[in-house]
Amino acid sequence: RVMLGQKVEKPSKTLFDLDYVGIKASQFSFSRLQGADPVLGVDMASTGEVGCLGDDTNEALLKSMLSVGHRIPKRSVLLSTGTPRQKADMLEAAQQLHKAGLKIYATEGTHRFLTENGVPAVRVYWPGDGADAHPQALDLLHRKIIDMVVNLPKNLSSAELSNGYKIRRAAIDLNIPLITNARLAATFIKAFTSLPLDDIEIKSWDEY
Repeated sequence: RVMLGQKVEKPSKTLFDLDYVGIKASQFSFSRLQGADPVLGVDMASTGEVGCLGDDTNEALLKSMLSVGHRIPKRSVLLSTGTPRQKADMLEAAQQLHKAGLKIYATEGTHRFLTENGVPAVRVYWPGDGADAHPQALDLLHRKIIDMVVNLPKNLSSAELSNGYKIRRAAIDLNIPLITNARLAATFIKAFTSLPLDDIEIKSWDEY
């Protein structure tokens, strides 16, 4: 109505009084693009989107993420959290994963950061660290030991891009949920660690 120039009454509610929340999740066809690096750029268009309503942010986000194919991890998560700022942004999410009883696997820098901050994690090695270094992240992915991958590229160095690409591509090819955005990863982890799936309400549109 605002765009059409029509008169609009100012809402009487604040953000704290919202009756419901709507969140739209995007879906990308990386599984069909063989060899493509599944990292999102600003100019990339999704192949589909699902908008969902929930009583609060956690419920709406879980509904939308599940609707585009993400699954809630049951056993473990692999964290590779990029820059120092991204590591700090993901610390609370890692604490929530540990509190929820999920095993955390982490690459070298992330493992060191989590250990220094009191979050237990198992160090895993990059494909480029050599065949003698164990456990290998790729091996854990192929053995379906890891349920979800959070991979945040740290820089554009050839080693970082090569190692990160192999992990991201393996997650897609093996149908393991992959998140490459720190804010989304932290919000998604908060949602599924604080709201059990059985507590999600299924309502018709006109109930909101």
